Amino acid sequence: MTGYHVLEGEELSRLRDPRRDFALDVLSGLSEHHKKLDSRYFYDDEGSRLFQAIMSCKDYYPTDSEREILQNHGRSIAATCSGTPLNVIDLGAGDGAKTKILLQALVELGVDCRYVPIDISEGAIGGLVETMKLDMPELDVQGLVCEYTDGLNWLSSMGDNRKNLLLFLGSNIGNFNKARARAFLRRQWTSLRDGDYALIGFDLKKDIEVLLRAYNDSDGYTAAFNQNLLRRINTELGGTFDTSKFRHYGTYDVFSGAMVSYLVSLEEQVVEIAALGRSFEFEAWEPVHTEYSYKYLERDIEDLASDTGYIIEAKYRDSRHYFVDALWRVAK
Repeated sequence: MTGYHVLEGEELSRLRDPRRDFALDVLSGLSEHHKKLDSRYFYDDEGSRLFQAIMSCKDYYPTDSEREILQNHGRSIAATCSGTPLNVIDLGAGDGAKTKILLQALVELGVDCRYVPIDISEGAIGGLVETMKLDMPELDVQGLVCEYTDGLNWLSSMGDNRKNLLLFLGSNIGNFNKARARAFLRRQWTSLRDGDYALIGFDLKKDIEVLLRAYNDSDGYTAAFNQNLLRRINTELGGTFDTSKFRHYGTYDVFSGAMVSYLVSLEEQVVEIAALGRSFEFEAWEPVHTEYSYKYLERDIEDLASDTGYIIEAKYRDSRHYFVDALWRVAK
């Protein structure tokens, strides 16, 4: 008998405590000199609903840009990945509206296709699975409620002989800084097999005014999306945030190439969080960092693929050259 026990699979999942992790990350972030909250906690059910609203508003160009790409090039993407039974694994699936364009192209080509949407929001996955069963009954749909890393762990544990097409759309890669993006994509590479594919959405650098409008939309959805993080702390951790005393502010950092989001305290105030047994002081106009969204040059995309073990099969652009969906092939 060994002197240790390896925790894995379902046993490890049972020991995970999302509320505890949330509390510890809030404690860590608000205790720093420059306060911050981790953007991965945006996506509870209400956060996911608000993000769907953001994607539909007129100022937020990435959704329309990527939809155009998939409408114009979905059949070409599908043809490249066809010829064998296929798992389509959709990280951060949301409502799956754009993915459905690609799935329809695969079905029309007669590809034996299993769709695996992955999202942290149970509400989003439940709704998506039901919608897909109604709209595309011929499709095998198996939804997963988990974070990206757990989804990748699940992928690497799959024992079937299907080829994989991993989708990471909507410029979600932009939420990682360049070092973390490389680490994530390499982690993704280890979960895939030689010859598998990844379709990744990259938001390109562009006119700064276009970026500023997109991340400070006139409908106020982005502000509500950020403030919902404070409401989530109130609901789940017993916080006393008054969201009317914080305003959302999005700006562009020309050095890093990132849109940066903050919640700014409008007055001097103290917020208590019961689950932490702590209170936190905020000065008037003190910012709390909530999100980075990095933008790319096309040469950045090429370097990233090369550095993380992929070969670029194709790059698909929208008509305004605002966005790129890059199809990468795993090389091992």
